[in-house]
Amino acid sequence: MLKLRKDCLTKIWSNVILTFVQMGTERDNSICFSFGVIADIQYADVEDGYNFMKTRKRYYRNSITLLSEAVEEWNKDCMPPSFILQLGDIIDGLNAQHKASKKALKNVMQEFKKSKADIHHIWGNHEFYNFSRHCLMSSALNSQHLGNSMTPASSNRVNSNVGEDKQETFYCYDFCPFPSFRFVVIDCYDLSTLGREDCSKKYQESLKIIRKINKNEDLNNPEGLGAAKQRFVQFNGGLSQDQLEWLDEVLSYSDENQEKVIVVGRFCVPYYSRNIFNENIPSY
Repeated sequence: MLKLRKDCLTKIWSNVILTFVQMGTERDNSICFSFGVIADIQYADVEDGYNFMKTRKRYYRNSITLLSEAVEEWNKDCMPPSFILQLGDIIDGLNAQHKASKKALKNVMQEFKKSKADIHHIWGNHEFYNFSRHCLMSSALNSQHLGNSMTPASSNRVNSNVGEDKQETFYCYDFCPFPSFRFVVIDCYDLSTLGREDCSKKYQESLKIIRKINKNEDLNNPEGLGAAKQRFVQFNGGLSQDQLEWLDEVLSYSDENQEKVIVVGRFCVPYYSRNIFNENIPSY
């Protein structure tokens, strides 16, 4: 049985979490491993501002200080985390406007390099505001090399990558930090217009999905859409059929081997979007 001991197993500050995973019964409360979580660093070397909805102030420069404090806390903890999940939006989209994306990412990665634990990176919309998918695949934000899975699905994916169309590739992998535990990193912007070339099949498919529902001139604008359809905006995304099939194979393997699975991805939950595209995608 997987349990999270509420009294002392989770430490939370700002957007930073250190979680301890525990197995067993009342007689066996041994901790298997711990892992850290951090999200929405959104660093930029610019003055403070507000989010897209103008509802929350953002302290762009100070975010790197908070990251530094988080890494220091992880490193000195009595039970250091086995790994860190960086859940996306590592730098803010403002960097692209100032042509400072590479510099901003370098500054943030310098702080992550101080971590004693491996960092698993997830991609969100702000990653694609700053970089193309092709650039991300060859950047420090590609942590696929940390995947240690021996599942047939992952082995087949590694082999298929050799001849894969680079315009249509997706970013995913899985790893096991402890026996009977599997973490699966998925690409929630696989089916998206963000980061893809206009000529790619997935770009065109994503555009059709959005335009089928969203009739606004600005496809980032959900005005006039019902609550269930507000996810059909250009800053959201979804999983392609080929990724869904890969995920199904991984989860089937875990089910057959009685593994506990945590699936990790990023998409826009607050404000407009309520889910990824995949739930009840309209025909077109």
